[in-house]
Amino acid sequence: MEGSTLASSPDCWQVLEKAGSLTPEVRSCIIERYGERGRKALQAVDEDRVKVYRDFYVVVGRSDEYVVEDDFCVCSDFLFRGKGVPCSHILAVRIAKAVGKAESYPIWYVDCMRKSMQ
Repeated sequence: MEGSTLASSPDCWQVLEKAGSLTPEVRSCIIERYGERGRKALQAVDEDRVKVYRDFYVVVGRSDEYVVEDDFCVCSDFLFRGKGVPCSHILAVRIAKAVGKAESYPIWYVDCMRKSMQ
């Protein structure tokens, strides 16, 4: 990967959007740049665990669902580290958006949460 266009590129996301799919080169770039967070994000996309509702994106984790809005996530990784380093959930949403691989639900996630609390 070293010396390739993606590795030397300041932004894997532009290359991903142009490719429109998760090529091996794009996957390597994401893992190289984001490490374990990138690997987890790719796994979430591969396993169709990224959902889009009318109000939020949601990434289904191993033990919980994580609400993502723009560059904010409710997970502890994001809350402790802040905006400097995106968590795997934010990365998964960015990847899913770029390749059109988020399962769509034509309902409000907030309504789902209310029902589960009753």
